[in-house]
Amino acid sequence: MVRMSAEERRESVVRAAMHEFARGGYDGTSTEAIARRVGVSQPYLFRLFPGKRALFLAVVERCLQDTRRTFDEAAGGLEGEEALEAMGGAYAKVIAEHPEYLLMQLQMFVAVAAAEESGDHEFGEAVRAGWMCLWDEVHLALGADEEGTAAFMAQGMLINSLVAMGFPADHRVWAGFGSPSQVEKKFSP
Repeated sequence: MVRMSAEERRESVVRAAMHEFARGGYDGTSTEAIARRVGVSQPYLFRLFPGKRALFLAVVERCLQDTRRTFDEAAGGLEGEEALEAMGGAYAKVIAEHPEYLLMQLQMFVAVAAAEESGDHEFGEAVRAGWMCLWDEVHLALGADEEGTAAFMAQGMLINSLVAMGFPADHRVWAGFGSPSQVEKKFSP
């Protein structure tokens, strides 16, 4: 059996943690469950990450980095409306094939809101910084068009909400996104 390097083990922990946090949220996920999922002990997990918060923030960073990479690859060489369509289609494919990315984003928003409510503003700063990198990626791909960036991100949040709530492709809430078959093609694995 080939042993994993510390970096490979760290990567497997981040992947496992994304699945666990995506489904259970920050407060509802134990480090024990994450360690069990990846097949390591909790003490080993804490050698890789100093605590649950650091692990959650590493997962948030990965989720946002992967989304930025998706947008960057999709928009490569395109501008304006073409970039917007390519990024939207690529994102739709990611959340259809890997729902943990959508769920993790939603859990990220809940965790930040809860932290802010309890007076912990540092936690939100780290998440907001990552989200701003995502905003900037879209903003540049759309030619630094502020209204276009806001519209794209707003539509993305609407899509996130509709997909998360399980609206079927033929429901009337999708009418502005194309025909039911187009919606089904975009948002189904």
